Amino acid sequence: MWCDVADRLDTPKEARRTLLPRAHRDQDAVGRATEGIARFLGTPRFLIWLTVFCAIWLAWNSWGPVDLRFDKAENGFTALTLMLSLQASYAAPLILLAQNRQDDRDRVTAEQDRQRAERNLADTEYLAREMAALRLALSEVATRDFVRSELRALLEGLEEQRAADAEADESRPRESA
Repeated sequence: MWCDVADRLDTPKEARRTLLPRAHRDQDAVGRATEGIARFLGTPRFLIWLTVFCAIWLAWNSWGPVDLRFDKAENGFTALTLMLSLQASYAAPLILLAQNRQDDRDRVTAEQDRQRAERNLADTEYLAREMAALRLALSEVATRDFVRSELRALLEGLEEQRAADAEADESRPRESA
């Protein structure tokens, strides 16, 4: 019965039954693991271990007991070549996966930096507009010297008015009570 459902193209993949259930894979865990391996492949420690491994391999298969040698020097150490090719064939995709993840992180960081720069620019423009508005408002505000001169003028006007009123009072005949 499972073949009938799996062979139908009009059935969604989720509804298809397979012989083996798919294991749930955490893509981020796989990515972290590949990055860890790729980071290790680029260290001096890895190069030293690989060199030690190759030296032991070559020494054993060159000078070890003849009946225990498993990779002949006459064949050009074919097994060692295959092992190193296998290691390289796994290293390249792991490094590419790690680079892809780094590119994704760089893209997210660049987008966040761009958004932060836009916010900073908007904030700066807002503050510049506010400063201009304050300058305009302050140009309309009376200064201390202006207020003092106006108060002096009013005081002089009041003193003149008082003097004029006093003269008018003196020149008026007084009525007797």
